[in-house]
Amino acid sequence: MRIAASTVLLGAASAASFQQQAQQVLSGGFGDGPDAMKPITDSFADAAGHTIENLEEAFSGMTAEAKALWDEIKLLVPDSAFDPSSWLSQPKPHRRRDDWNHVVKGADVQKLWVQGEDGQEHRQVDGRIEDYNLRIKSVDPAKLGVDSVKQFSGYLDDEANDKHLFYWFFESRNDPKNDPVVLWLNGGPGCSSLTGLFFELGPSSIDKKLKVVNNEFSWNNNASVIFLDQPVNVGYSYSSNPVSNTVAAGKDVYALLTLFFHQFPEYANQDFHIAGESYAGHYIPVFASEILSHKNRNINLKSILIGNGLTDGLTQYEHYRPMACGDGGYPAILGESECRAMDNALPRCQSLINSCYESGSVWSCVPASIYCNNAMIGPYQRTGQNVYDIRSKCEDSSNLCYSGLGYITDYLNQKDVMEALGAEVSSYDSCNFDINRNFLFQGDWMQPFHRLVPGILDEIPVLIYAGDADYICNWLGNQAWTEALEWPGKKDFNAAKIKDLKLEGAEKEYGKVKASGNFSFMQIYQAGHMVPMDQPENSLDFLNRWLGGEWFAN
Repeated sequence: MRIAASTVLLGAASAASFQQQAQQVLSGGFGDGPDAMKPITDSFADAAGHTIENLEEAFSGMTAEAKALWDEIKLLVPDSAFDPSSWLSQPKPHRRRDDWNHVVKGADVQKLWVQGEDGQEHRQVDGRIEDYNLRIKSVDPAKLGVDSVKQFSGYLDDEANDKHLFYWFFESRNDPKNDPVVLWLNGGPGCSSLTGLFFELGPSSIDKKLKVVNNEFSWNNNASVIFLDQPVNVGYSYSSNPVSNTVAAGKDVYALLTLFFHQFPEYANQDFHIAGESYAGHYIPVFASEILSHKNRNINLKSILIGNGLTDGLTQYEHYRPMACGDGGYPAILGESECRAMDNALPRCQSLINSCYESGSVWSCVPASIYCNNAMIGPYQRTGQNVYDIRSKCEDSSNLCYSGLGYITDYLNQKDVMEALGAEVSSYDSCNFDINRNFLFQGDWMQPFHRLVPGILDEIPVLIYAGDADYICNWLGNQAWTEALEWPGKKDFNAAKIKDLKLEGAEKEYGKVKASGNFSFMQIYQAGHMVPMDQPENSLDFLNRWLGGEWFAN
């Protein structure tokens, strides 16, 4: 989750129009009224297709109670936020290239049939991928010096909807023929995963002189890693039809992986894992469920990892007050009166979130996001403290408190870098706050994606890890939702023994882990929102041990 000051006031990011797609993913529990699953932006056109100029016309069919709530919510945000003319994000200027080493056509893959064990023929891979193509460029390691390993970059194209997702693949430094493959996703929603590459866990970082600096603790030390700029219009990705919901993004990711592993079957044979942080707490349960829903697939998904994620708002928001007020292991940031105000605001916040959970309607979910983020995140942010690290002030608000993000943006905007990677856009931005806002106003932020996790646990292991100095997706909230999750193994998980995490030969632990069945939770000491940045050696240690199956159910 990346949050600018203005974005916190708008609900700190996100949205998902779900509609019938989400009802297929989340079984039951959502309302079927006229406003259920309907994005707010759909309300801003009349029968003739003309744009409605203000929210009052969109409110005409609402109940008096709902209208009163929205009148109150509007007082918390700038009037400009409700200007529908600003909600139509323009695609980045771009130039389509034709110098690709490989092009994989989804329509060709869709035509492939195989004979099953029962003697019946079926498609080699399930899913509707005929409109997707994958373009692949071999990246010369010598040109950029990010790593010496084999690399590919390119675009997944949804030609029917003019969507183009950029990715960058790094082969394992160790044994790529046998090492697993990991997909890494940053959050936002609307932030490039290339920030994760250069700021956290990739082969190199970028210094203030825009020079490449080797990372000896890169996650591709023992795994091949794919960094994906999603949803579209993030980083080097682009589209004239932006995605503003998690479920739609999941369809794109499934297509990308299917075509990538078709082109490179040598990687398809390896174990595959999805990892990410922050808003990936929304993304990953949906993406994993999408993959697992296809019986015939070439994606060998073995586990998922979520770091400092937002997954179950109803449970997690209760833990902002204790984290800000000295009960999370660090000194209090807020005073007694502010802490008391947060306590007073919590019941209404949770009531709004619960309404969102029960109805799935944007008219419930958007107010929950705006009210709760103002009440539970706003007081902390107004102190000037870094929302991603409770130990420090926010020193560079133009770059989400970290000057290093600016170095990455400048580096990735260099023409020689863009040429080497085959980037088709005119510029790179680390975060796109239009996407952030659009996700918000389609209700995605408070959707109950944690309800997908029990189904995932039935098939593969799940790791939730959290740096204990983060505020925005803090460890208290992440620990709480893992213990509150309703699944058959809940009792055993909650009673499981907590064990120390240590580097081999170390005297002092760097965190704690609790594991039972297919579920594991880790608290990582002295790390903020971006654990691999703050604790590079320790994060590589738990990653390698996780990929090696140390905490998997027998």
